[in-house]
Amino acid sequence: MLRYWTAGESHGKALLALIDGFPAGLQVDEAAINVELVRRQGGYGRGKRQQLETDAVDVLSGVWQGKTLGSPIAMQVVNRDYKLERLKDLERPRPGHADLTGAVKHLGSIRGVLERASARETAVRVAAGMLAKQLLAQFGIETIGYVTELGGERIETPPGDLAQHRRLRDESVIYCLAPEQNQKFIDLIDQTGDNGDTLGGVLEVRVEGLPIGLGTHAQWDRKLDGRLAQAVMAVQAIKGVEIGLGFESARRLGSEVHDPIHHDPSRAGEASLGYTRPTNNAGGLEGGMTNGQPLVVRAAKKPIATLRKPLESINWETKQPQRAQYERSDVCAVPAASVIIEAVVAFEVAAALVEKFGGDSLREMHARYELYQEMARTM
Repeated sequence: MLRYWTAGESHGKALLALIDGFPAGLQVDEAAINVELVRRQGGYGRGKRQQLETDAVDVLSGVWQGKTLGSPIAMQVVNRDYKLERLKDLERPRPGHADLTGAVKHLGSIRGVLERASARETAVRVAAGMLAKQLLAQFGIETIGYVTELGGERIETPPGDLAQHRRLRDESVIYCLAPEQNQKFIDLIDQTGDNGDTLGGVLEVRVEGLPIGLGTHAQWDRKLDGRLAQAVMAVQAIKGVEIGLGFESARRLGSEVHDPIHHDPSRAGEASLGYTRPTNNAGGLEGGMTNGQPLVVRAAKKPIATLRKPLESINWETKQPQRAQYERSDVCAVPAASVIIEAVVAFEVAAALVEKFGGDSLREMHARYELYQEMARTM
């Protein structure tokens, strides 16, 4: 079973990820992981902390001469802005954060809760997810994450393949597929920041090249759609998840929702085995399993809860009314969230791939994958 854990606080010495169940034999590209860590820190609307940190991954164990060993992999991202022990506790909890509920739960301080609850922790989740992305690429599976809505403004996805969409996204300061709208969203973010407020948005992740049958229908807790939803919802500030049509499917007739099944013998050599669909309303998942079509996952991110014009709160000691405390924060972290959501989706897909074709090494996985595809084509 491929899984991971994280440790560390936002102003602690370092963030750590421990990955277990990763097959041996993958050549690790640390530079590619670092590119995604830098993208996570970017996107228009980020705060000053991103100028203080330059995230880079350090692989501490599980790799020898650049290749995975099959043993647990430890990855570290150092916090250069380390000052946890010097920070004072918060006196006024911030609405929308874990401040109040966490302090009550642990019968302790607000500071100890907020430093762990911070989205800074996602740096090592991105590192783990981008390592998983490199495993997926060995099987022709590619992922992309981008912004489809910001501050209530919807952004249409233009036609094109994944490579074309990646180029468009990388030209955009908000990581959307319409770079020609950059200035409009820069103005929106600036105006919102000037008003002391923050912005949320919607992110979309697409995964292409998937074989049929990752995940399972047999056990509720192993269905891939359920696992994806949990992974995405566990990212800070995510308040909703959709797969394919999502909530829109509840508003349509069945004949307008379900994807007809066709077969094209000329495409039998593809990962989908030649099974095609004129639509992809299911978002690539049926019965908790991949159906060979692109996986489409969408996440709704709420606006950041730390406001420069704080909301009403209380003094933690006296319980008397006061404005919430302000901690250094962003106006908009929606672009960064698209990097994080892509990473956690990639990890869950990679985990399902390992479960289906698992083995102790990449060579063994390749052999099992090819055997499965050959057997499935002759059905």
